[in-house]
Amino acid sequence: MIRSMLFLPGNTPNIIVNGEILGADAVILDLEDAVAPAEKDSARILVRNALKYMGFGACRVTVRINAIDTEFWQKDLDAIIPVKPDLIMPPKVSCAKDVQTVDAYITALEEKLGLEKNTVGLIPLIETALGIENAYAIASASPRVRAIFLGGEDLTADLHCKRTKEGNEINYARCRMVVAARAAGVEVYDTPFTDVNDDEGIYTDAQYAKSLGFTGKSAISPRHVKAINEVFSPSAKDIAYAYEVMEAIRIAKEQGKGAVALRGKMIDAPIVARAQQTIAMAEALGLGREA
Repeated sequence: MIRSMLFLPGNTPNIIVNGEILGADAVILDLEDAVAPAEKDSARILVRNALKYMGFGACRVTVRINAIDTEFWQKDLDAIIPVKPDLIMPPKVSCAKDVQTVDAYITALEEKLGLEKNTVGLIPLIETALGIENAYAIASASPRVRAIFLGGEDLTADLHCKRTKEGNEINYARCRMVVAARAAGVEVYDTPFTDVNDDEGIYTDAQYAKSLGFTGKSAISPRHVKAINEVFSPSAKDIAYAYEVMEAIRIAKEQGKGAVALRGKMIDAPIVARAQQTIAMAEALGLGREA
């Protein structure tokens, strides 16, 4: 269960070594925007060695490689795939072909290394207008795709609009991403809230993302991780109600009843599905009925 994903620059060893203890469910080791061209080679080696020799415990690891229109992306994959990160994040993905290009290269590497096919997953970073319009095609482009990820900063630059805290300018993109991901059967992650000093704003932004159906949210600062984890975790009230729903269904089946009511409200299939999702999430997070 990944609620929070924390970006860590790939050229900062003092930060990377603490990645496991920063509270995020996953870290994104960044070889792209956070790394200057002159530092690409050294960052790639640092990230590779961190994965090979250090490990991140229960914290999942994604590596953001450079875009496929650069000279760096294949070198990134040559170095990183042998140490088996959980996910590779290709940036600037605008169509299914972009995903398939990266997929084909990883497949060849996995075969060469004797790894099982699709050992390493993909989480395409969608941050262009064309990418938003092709979100479903991207999400369903390969079995290797585990999730899609919204990049709000580059997207608003491509849209020729200002990025704001309120986020109205990316509302369509957020909705489009969630629908595309769910239709393709993959997870979907929201763009970071970039004001690292606004402790109230991150809660508001995360709550809105959750209300739209996002699986979780990314962060560029460890300061935001706690808020994201809280928002994307089921509350004690949610968990208790989910168990009540399932108990009501169990009793109704024992009594041979077709219609089930709880607290004066009919329990239909969507309510049961949400209850099952809540319980599954709670169990994945180690939360019980008294969470």
